[in-house]
Amino acid sequence: MSGAISAEGLVKTFGDVRALDGVDLDVPEGTVLGLLGPNGAGKTTTVRVLTTLLKPDSGRATVAGVDVLKHPNKVRSLIGLSGQYAAVDEYLTGQENLQMVGELYQMSPRDAKARARELLDWFNLSDAAGRIAKTYSGGMRRRLDLAAALVVRPPVMFLDEPTTGLDPRNRMALWEVIETLVGEGTTLLLTTQYLEEADRLAHDICVVDHGRVIARGTADQLKAQIGGERVEVVVQDADVLGAAVEALTPFAKGEPTVEPHTRRITVPVSGGARVLADVIRELDARDIVINDIGLRRPTLDDVFLSLTGHVTAGEDGGDGDDENENDGPQAEETAASRKKARV
Repeated sequence: MSGAISAEGLVKTFGDVRALDGVDLDVPEGTVLGLLGPNGAGKTTTVRVLTTLLKPDSGRATVAGVDVLKHPNKVRSLIGLSGQYAAVDEYLTGQENLQMVGELYQMSPRDAKARARELLDWFNLSDAAGRIAKTYSGGMRRRLDLAAALVVRPPVMFLDEPTTGLDPRNRMALWEVIETLVGEGTTLLLTTQYLEEADRLAHDICVVDHGRVIARGTADQLKAQIGGERVEVVVQDADVLGAAVEALTPFAKGEPTVEPHTRRITVPVSGGARVLADVIRELDARDIVINDIGLRRPTLDDVFLSLTGHVTAGEDGGDGDDENENDGPQAEETAASRKKARV
């Protein structure tokens, strides 16, 4: 195992439920691994094992080269963790929460205070620094929790659905923070229900289902695995739809779909941009005027549905808590136990 985060054959059961069934992971230093899967797939259980909050039944794992089972305290000194729920002390102010984390990491009070101010500014919480966290909105608590995970600039970060509950503006702001961290060399394991988040941030993606890794690759590689390229053409005049279908048929890898009311023709193809150029030339040769044309590739949503047979919780209205079915009593962690990985 050579990556900044590595795992071999992780198995974890809760009663009759096999939450992890031989998970293997390898995350190179300075990269982001996106962990995707439907609710109950094992994503959060994986994070809990790697951050020393749970012991696996079998298998081994290292973080920053340190064995998770043999040296858990050393691992905790090297990581930052933000779980699915904001683990903040509601009766401390935002400033005090971050200072407390810094001092638990044995920073001097002066340095902890300065770092707290820096992070409060970074996460747009400076105006609320003196308010107790109990008065914060859900999104503000989430941002404070994320700031706490960054107090000591850990070389390895675990973010378990970090943008759940954030509005689009704050979600994009957090993406920029993550990109900055990774650009500075931080290694990140990210679980998410937002496929656009994985598409933007992750160098590699692992799709997990029923406790197993069922696919891995870059977003483009996963999209290519399921195929599904198609050319979509919108003609200017509905009277030429038949002629346009005839022109497109030689390029088709399946039956064309015609929508007369929108004058749109969709044709399954293969060959990428080259076939698109050929289609344009053929339509032009037949004097068929088009309003729009494009090559549409599968999205990560298509990949997810194809591989797992499910849409994500983000699509089907779930709450993003992927381990409620699998983790039994572990799903009821207290804020104190979640902070364990920070100290």
